[in-house]
Parts: sequence; C-alpha cells; structure tokens
Amino acid sequence: MNFSDLNLNKPLLNALQDLGLTTPTPIQEKVFSVVMSGKNVCGIAQTGTGKTYAYLLPCLRQYEFNKKKTPQLLIIVPTRELVMQVVESVEKLSTYLSLTVVGVFGGVNLKPQAAQVMEGADVLVGTPGRLMDLISTGSLKTKGIKKLVIDEFDEMLNLGFRAQLKVIFESIPERRQNLLFSATLNEDVEVLMDEYFYDLVRIEATPVGTPLANIEQSYYSVPNFYTKLNLLKMLLENHPEMSKVLVFASTKHLADLIFNELEKSMGRKIQVIHSNKSQPFRFAAVNAFQKGESRVLIATDIIARGLDVAEVTHVLNFDMPSTAEGYIHRIGRTGRVDKKGISISFVSEKEKENLAFIEKLMNFEVPQVETPVELEIEERLLPEEVPRDHMKIISVKTTIGKNIGASFHEKSEKNKKVNVKRDHVAEMKKKYGKSYENRKRN
Repeated sequence: MNFSDLNLNKPLLNALQDLGLTTPTPIQEKVFSVVMSGKNVCGIAQTGTGKTYAYLLPCLRQYEFNKKKTPQLLIIVPTRELVMQVVESVEKLSTYLSLTVVGVFGGVNLKPQAAQVMEGADVLVGTPGRLMDLISTGSLKTKGIKKLVIDEFDEMLNLGFRAQLKVIFESIPERRQNLLFSATLNEDVEVLMDEYFYDLVRIEATPVGTPLANIEQSYYSVPNFYTKLNLLKMLLENHPEMSKVLVFASTKHLADLIFNELEKSMGRKIQVIHSNKSQPFRFAAVNAFQKGESRVLIATDIIARGLDVAEVTHVLNFDMPSTAEGYIHRIGRTGRVDKKGISISFVSEKEKENLAFIEKLMNFEVPQVETPVELEIEERLLPEEVPRDHMKIISVKTTIGKNIGASFHEKSEKNKKVNVKRDHVAEMKKKYGKSYENRKRN
C-alpha cells in the first residue's frame, strides 16, 4: 500500500512527497481508517516504526479551519525533547495547510508560552505539568478540543504524571476522541485506561515488548562500574564504525561520572544530557550529536522516550534499566525506519536478574559476548557497589550499665548538699541572745 491509497488530501500527500515518504509503516496503515472512523484507539508498535505519523496523518486529515484559533488537537508527551520533535513533525506535515502548532514544556518561563497559546494554536503539544499550569492560569481554553493524543502513555505513569493527567482529563470536553500510543503496556496503564477511556480499539502492529528484528543485540558480563568504563573506552578505541553512539546510564550521577571520565580523552566529541541539565544545554547537546559534531551522547532513561536522532549506529546500555519495558525503548533509539542497528549491554552479576525479565518480555535470549582478554578488571568499587556485609562496622561507646550513679555522672560539690530542717527560733537566740527574747515578749 502507498500513502496515495489512503484517504489523504492533497496538502498531506504533497508534504509526504516532499519528505520522500511513499509507503506507510504497518502501524500507520492499520491505525488510519480506525482513527478516521472516530473510534478511540490504543496503538502499540515498536519504537522507531512511525507512531507519531500514525496519529498525526488522520488527525490532520480531519482538521477543520477555525478562525478562533483555539486548540482542536491536544497532544501530551512525557519530555521536552519529545515536545519539540512532535512540533517539528506537525510542521513538516502541515506545510500546505493553514494551521498553527505550539509546543509547551516546563523548565522555562511560563509567560512567553502562555502568550503564545493565547495568541492562537490549532494543535497544542505539551508535557503534563506545563499544560496543567496553562489550564490553572486560564491561558489555555479547552472547550474546542476534539481529539486527545497521549504519546508514550506508559512512561507518563513511570514519571509520576498520574495526578496531572487526571486534572487535564477533567478539564477538557468529555466528548472527544482519545488516541493512546506506546511501544509497551503494563498493569498500571491498563488500570488507568479502564478508568478514563471507554471502548478503546487496540491495534498492535507487533506483540507488546517485541524488539525490532533489525537490531542486533548482545551483552558482556562485567563485574563493576570501573571495569565497564574500561570496556567502553576499549570499544570506542577499537571500533571506528561506532560513529554515533548513545550510552544509557540508570542515574544522573552515573551519567556524569561516565562523562567526566571520557571527556578527558574525547573532549567535545562526547556530550551528556539528563533532567538536571538546562533546556538550552540539552538542545545543544542533541543537536551536536545529530549533526555528527559529537560521537557519543550519554543519557538517562527519561531521554529514551524523547530522543529521535537519525542513524544512531549503536546503543550501549552501560547498566541495565530497572524495567524490561525501559530496555525496549532504549534499544529502539537505533535501527529506526528499517535501518540496521546494534545494541550492546554491560551486565553485572546483580543485573543478571534484570536481563532475565527483559528476555522473558521479548521472548528472546540475548547472546553473550566473550569479554576481551586484554580488558583490565578493576577492583575499585563505587559506594553503592560495596556489599553490605563488607561495610565498615562503627562501634558506639556507651556508659549504660556502669555503676556510676543514678544520673550516669558524678555530682558536682554544690549538688552534694543535703537539705535539712532548720530551727529558726534557736538560730535567732544564738544570734541576738537576750535582746531577741525581750523583743519577743514585748
């Protein structure tokens, strides 16, 4: 099937032609007619298979010009990077349409974004927190919203957006079309779907948790952080074909540690992004990586959902993600749009259990690669890698139980005085003699 076989109008077909796209992906083909019919949809497809265009094409096909310029289509995504990428996709597809798209996200001043929304937006793309800000300040008028799209729906819950999503759901019209898209689903997502969305038509391009067949997966068994660091340096030095490498770390702290070690030898050829970095810094790092100015980009899992960089040659899991679904999203950053990709994981003994869960979800056993003989095995451990039973035991001195008195210390001299009953009359007689007795009789 070609895009010309779908019920697309000429402006959209011309835009697709400009982009050099002629054939829809499986998820785009399966979703189009169902969305056009007005039904609520839950679309599930592997990362990198064109989910964004899968919901944008039918939504833009049904777009109707409105002089009021209040949002008709609301798209909620989990990260700032994904906001910008979805906005870019809308702009590319709407080249020959008269519509305005606005992207909003946190971490920057609210006022300019609020002014932009109030000036007019047909399509609004945003993160949950910033959308809630705009609703609470009255900057966002929600009455005209006809379609709600939630991209990476499962990640919304992982990032703690449940409360914010509920506020948004209650603020927009009940009569609307709901479109949910993700590469994975879990039990929490199913519960929220049942609570807020009715009659969802589930469309799966592939079974949940299926990785792309064109991604070659493997793993090394590596004991600790510093040995993993040695292996990473060795791979980068010995394999020049690793020209655009995305390295995933589980925490911001680890990402910074890896960056600080590699920057010594790589300089500007390495970048790092995570949620503690400013928005301009993150955009600059991604742009440098996209353009090939830097060879390695270190990122945390929060970026796994919002990073769409063309031609990533390798994804390296420096450590294993906490969820099996997270692994699917990580490796999905390579091998996009039918291109070949390579994923390599560094797995410690403690992470073998995580690997087992991942393999169960994928129904696929990741091949192990022999560790290079020349790899230097480090004895150094990070504090979090030190086994608990080997941690230093701190002895605490105590005086409890020693026979040193009721107050646990010797009394001072002034506190040793004992109260006695005093005879005031006798004291006065002794002091004044007969004069005291005469005074008393008188």
